[in-house]
Amino acid sequence: MILVFGKTGQIATELQLQADVTALDRHAADLSDPASCAAAIREHRPDVVINAAAYTAVDRAEEEPDLAQMINAQAPAAMAQACADLGIPFLHVSTDYVFDGSGTDPWQVNDPIAPLSVYGRTKAAGEEAVREAGGAYAILRTSWVFSAHGNNFVKTMLRLSETRDALSVVDDQIGGPTPAAGIAAALLDMARAMRTGQSGGTYHYAGTPSTSWKCFARETFAAAGRKVDVTGIPTCDYPTPATRPLNSRLDCSALESDFGISPPIWKANLAQIVRKLLL
Repeated sequence: MILVFGKTGQIATELQLQADVTALDRHAADLSDPASCAAAIREHRPDVVINAAAYTAVDRAEEEPDLAQMINAQAPAAMAQACADLGIPFLHVSTDYVFDGSGTDPWQVNDPIAPLSVYGRTKAAGEEAVREAGGAYAILRTSWVFSAHGNNFVKTMLRLSETRDALSVVDDQIGGPTPAAGIAAALLDMARAMRTGQSGGTYHYAGTPSTSWKCFARETFAAAGRKVDVTGIPTCDYPTPATRPLNSRLDCSALESDFGISPPIWKANLAQIVRKLLL
């Protein structure tokens, strides 16, 4: 049995669509109460645990650092320790925000991290706690997640296009839009492999090719058949409470080498998701 934390999130929703998993919501395991997360693992005694839950309100985290730390670092620490104690593989979803966004080369899994925001720092702390627990683990960093579920960039762009025929979108942040369905499939493949003894580690999974938010917006409108004039602007012209990394490119070769999982072609996935949203 696969136990999933984060029942209503984009990735967890896809996990439930793709496999017979037991997904826990906040009533069953409150991430602001790490002990309840560990207790849920001890109660269910699963074969593997996937933590797809997180505090992802990047800007609000600047005002709620303690809550973000509890959910993004202390809860995964408790989960990972419970799994280590029981000999259960633990898979944890992380983010490109652990890097400082410098340069233009794709980030390697072992590159030094230097998060720029509360969100990034708490996710980095969660990663470290998972490693320190001493059990079998896999950390999967991803970026720019989108799907037909929850809140994400694609759904925001489609909503704005209903009333706007021109938009300004940041064009100096570069990354890989990643379909939640692909992340879920990758996690399930990794979980199955680790249940049979394959070792884990830290990995990257992000859509290819890399692009800007501006171009991602244009592709979204093209897929929807909507005419919206998209003008690119620098990040400095769109200030936010949390600093975003400019370079979110992730090198995914380790995941392909160890698990045979290739990065997804995001444009094909985008077209399918937009069609679903417009039905």
